[in-house]
Amino acid sequence: MTALPDQDTARSVAHSLLEEKLAACINLMPAIVSFYEWKGETCEDSECLLLIKTRQSCYGRIEALIHTHHPYELPEIIAMEISHGLPAYLEWIHKSTQE
Repeated sequence: MTALPDQDTARSVAHSLLEEKLAACINLMPAIVSFYEWKGETCEDSECLLLIKTRQSCYGRIEALIHTHHPYELPEIIAMEISHGLPAYLEWIHKSTQE
């Protein structure tokens, strides 16, 4: 997952991931508020969250693509392992992405 500052940037990253066959599906959550401390200041910002469905072997390329297109100095790029899922859906993710 990654948080981005606006919908246009989030859509651009999502489309790039799909065009490169690095993700099977991406959910855009357009209205989140992030609270965090950065460089000694408490911040509160509106952001968009992308949830990217992919396979583990694509992570390195996804991280590089996001880092290249992300406007933040330190972008949030987090991967979580799937422990369980509908087998047919997990197979679709596998078939929809390339290593």
